[in-house]
Amino acid sequence: MATRTQIRPEDYLRMSFEHEAEFVHGDIVERSMPDYIHGRIQSLIAFLFHLAAKGRPLYPCSEVRLKISENVYRIPDISVFSGSPPIERVPENPPLIIVEIVSIDDRYADLMQKLEEYRTWGVHYIWVINPMTKSFASYTELGLQNASSLTLAEYPFQLTPAELFANL
Repeated sequence: MATRTQIRPEDYLRMSFEHEAEFVHGDIVERSMPDYIHGRIQSLIAFLFHLAAKGRPLYPCSEVRLKISENVYRIPDISVFSGSPPIERVPENPPLIIVEIVSIDDRYADLMQKLEEYRTWGVHYIWVINPMTKSFASYTELGLQNASSLTLAEYPFQLTPAELFANL
């Protein structure tokens, strides 16, 4: 029977990776490698958040390591902070929004675990964009639900799948 070596969070934070990995309860978890469409969607969404801010306190970031709990560090595709920008190198307070873009080799159970971690941490908006089905979903205490658009009540932000996927 093979054994796994558990590492400490402080060791994880000192490590470097060819492709950035997450840390979940002592295990290093590889992230899916994004393809061109994934990268384009990520760039477009971040740009749209910049436009929506228009001088208001909205700070979008791509692939920033977040401390979800003492033993869980995740790297969402996009994190959007509001109010004040984080002062920590690895933010410990939840962003307003997290966007995950589904990759072809993502496992559903792993995605659902990650989304629930975000929710219990206190992320207000958790959005999932699926390039394969050209669809959006929102994750809440009710679970993952299809969404016809992604909307922020506090900001001039609304996006439909048709708008996002029109030029990809």
